[in-house]
Amino acid sequence: MENNSLKHVDASENVRCIIDNASLLTESEQAGKGSIYELKNINWTTCEDFTIEIGKEQIKEYIGTWELHPSWLFSIEFQELKDIEFHKEYHYQICWSIPTWCTPIPKATAYVYFVIEISKVKPQNLPVEVYYHVESNRLRHRPGKTRFREKWLKDVIESKLLLAVLYANNK
Repeated sequence: MENNSLKHVDASENVRCIIDNASLLTESEQAGKGSIYELKNINWTTCEDFTIEIGKEQIKEYIGTWELHPSWLFSIEFQELKDIEFHKEYHYQICWSIPTWCTPIPKATAYVYFVIEISKVKPQNLPVEVYYHVESNRLRHRPGKTRFREKWLKDVIESKLLLAVLYANNK
């Protein structure tokens, strides 16, 4: 029984540490409140010039336009190519985390999934079509049309951490 309560306290401390760190991140969000926000985008490559590596670099460049606290770290992986009737879809997965001094290996991560579409019927000198969605959310966002919110990542991580604590308590 005592061992179980120690696990609960330890898990709760980890969750509290990460949530406290995430609450510090809201300062960057607060700075933008009350002002008109300019939707940012990049010049996406054309369909004819697209490669998997260029897609990866352009996603990284686009993520650089997001207003995120510098403690967020991410890695990009190409997942798959889907050949559909009128276009090809290139799927990328971006894994996000906030390593801290008390948890250098994060207990939870959040994923953002990008899809880059290359049309087979439109002129090849047009830019690629891009959309993305955040893990556990089906809403598709298009660069230049939606403002990315740091809160989306924090919500996913907080949900996972709370589920981990609940799971540990039920063992």
